[in-house]
Amino acid sequence: MYVFDTSPLSTLFRNYYRSRFPSLWDRFDGLVADNQIVSTRECKHECNDGPVETLRVWTEEQDNFFHTPGAAEGAYVGQIYSVQHFQQNIEQRKLLKGGRNADPFVIAKAGTSGRAVVTMEEFKPHGAKIPNICAHFGVECLSLEQFMELEGWRF
Repeated sequence: MYVFDTSPLSTLFRNYYRSRFPSLWDRFDGLVADNQIVSTRECKHECNDGPVETLRVWTEEQDNFFHTPGAAEGAYVGQIYSVQHFQQNIEQRKLLKGGRNADPFVIAKAGTSGRAVVTMEEFKPHGAKIPNICAHFGVECLSLEQFMELEGWRF
């Protein structure tokens, strides 16, 4: 079971056209329908603000895919930001201009529901990105390719 960050959704919708990769989309849609892949309301906002039109259109049709955070997830986000180093995850630009930041909510959803995070971000020593935060809290974190490998996808 997985929680998708905005980046793998954008990658899928930007690079894997439904008409050219029908078996990929059959598998993806099946996992979404079975609630095996979910995301967060904050990712929905990022998708709607993003440049990938096919993702924006798909997002509007996904009432059950993007979950609204509950109290447990809110408390988890508080735990993430109680670590001073991870406060760097909120970019200064976003603070000043009111930008979106789905990262802690994606991690909190995974951490409170026993799911793995799927993101395009990479672990960097001393970083404050999703993979670093996941490692700190013991949440499994996968790349899109690792997700596909784990699911046995081969095209």
